[in-house]
Amino acid sequence: MTDRKVRVRFAPSPTGPLHIGGVRTALFNYLFAKKHQGDFVLRIEDTDQTRFVEGAEEYINESLTWLGMTIDEGVAQGGEFGPYKQSERKEIYIQYADKLINDGWAYYAFDTPEELEAKREDAEAEKTKFSYDMNTRMGLKNSLSLSAEEVEKLKTEGVPYVVRFKMPENEEVSAVDMIRGEVKFNTAILDDKVIFKSDGLPTYHLANVVDDYLMKISHVIRGEEWLPSMPLHIMLYRALGWEDERPEFAHLPLILKPTGKGKLSKRDGDKAGFPVFPLEWKSPEGEIASGYRESGYLSEAVVNLLALLGWNPGTEQEIFSMEQLTEAFSIERVNKSGARFDPEKAKWFNHQYVVNMSDEDLAKQFVSELTSRNIEADFTLVVKAVSLVKERISFVSELWDQVSFFFEAPTEYDPKVVKKRWKGDVPAFMAELTGSLDQVSEWKAEVIKEAISAKIEEKGLGFGLVMNAFRLALVGGGFGPDLMTIAELLGKENTIQRVKNAIEVLA
Repeated sequence: MTDRKVRVRFAPSPTGPLHIGGVRTALFNYLFAKKHQGDFVLRIEDTDQTRFVEGAEEYINESLTWLGMTIDEGVAQGGEFGPYKQSERKEIYIQYADKLINDGWAYYAFDTPEELEAKREDAEAEKTKFSYDMNTRMGLKNSLSLSAEEVEKLKTEGVPYVVRFKMPENEEVSAVDMIRGEVKFNTAILDDKVIFKSDGLPTYHLANVVDDYLMKISHVIRGEEWLPSMPLHIMLYRALGWEDERPEFAHLPLILKPTGKGKLSKRDGDKAGFPVFPLEWKSPEGEIASGYRESGYLSEAVVNLLALLGWNPGTEQEIFSMEQLTEAFSIERVNKSGARFDPEKAKWFNHQYVVNMSDEDLAKQFVSELTSRNIEADFTLVVKAVSLVKERISFVSELWDQVSFFFEAPTEYDPKVVKKRWKGDVPAFMAELTGSLDQVSEWKAEVIKEAISAKIEEKGLGFGLVMNAFRLALVGGGFGPDLMTIAELLGKENTIQRVKNAIEVLA
């Protein structure tokens, strides 16, 4: 770690919804910044206008907000290093492209896409691979092979051109990656990448290096798919005279499919029925992709889940608040190898957060489900009902199936339970039981149980048989929490009425 102020950036392209791999990159940047009292910058990298998707930038902002990652500087937040959208920084990049050309680090290339494609086809025919590099550049149409007059003529005529970086011919370059250690490469195997396109906008490589320098970014934490670009970026820092202010690099491992083979994709989620995006996404064409928020996941659970994909705290602890993650996070404890995504573990995390939620907060979330069913319920009853079953659920959406009988009397009864429990002397006993229940003076679980037990003993019936029939009458099946607590919460009148309804329907 250098002693400069920590400033990191999350720099997505607005080309669609944010994959959870991107969300994890944002999270690791955020945790690193907050751990070191630094700044978390959101920069929108929209230099590829052909891939721009309407609504994607808003989606990115909303996703980070939902997950609790406060943005210190960005398009919406402002800041002293703006603009924070690359399409608004066009003039800035032009001057640095010109500087690279004037200093001999870059050149104009006038080759058409068709001409380059012909070169690739020729190489394939000879079972080799074409690369625009130190070996081929002098035989191609660029400002290195053409005279100054020819170059000027082409530019005056408006012939489209790109700017390519002139990679040195045979240099060993090394740099330290904070996760992977020393990375070495030789420039002889690298091609002359396009750094400025014919549409007047830079490619990712130039824009990203210029912006990171001008925005005083101290650490670049990004996915391992950018590792092959690291040599070019290091050379650009050198070519622009910024070597001493180059940020430190850290390349994060991939998030892998549940099988552990290959990068996690939307298709994997669609196939196995789990989301790979933080929020639901509706494409401009109307296609809908599911999101963690709409699937019932709590934002804290998603953050916790993602933090442990590729990073470990070095302890057995698995449940972390954002504050605890910030305290524990260390880039050195990020793994080099990919992290397998486990949908069942994701549900487990959500279950932990549901269980640890206060009964009141869980009840508040459940009230919207009741409202959607036009049910008005006493909030005290809702709180007690959810407290009885929250250990059994992973999602708030599962509450209705567990507690619906508190708010709606059963109109149907599970046929399997009826066949097994509602037989012999049971119906007649249940009719008599309503009288005993009516005599209960204090409607409390333990008093209700005493009254029923006394009646069972008097009639000489099996306790289990009667209690299962009583449960069937109250909830419509063989499920639910403690039976006497259910009866207490339903109230005397409601409980007796439900037993009478069952006798009538099942007669």
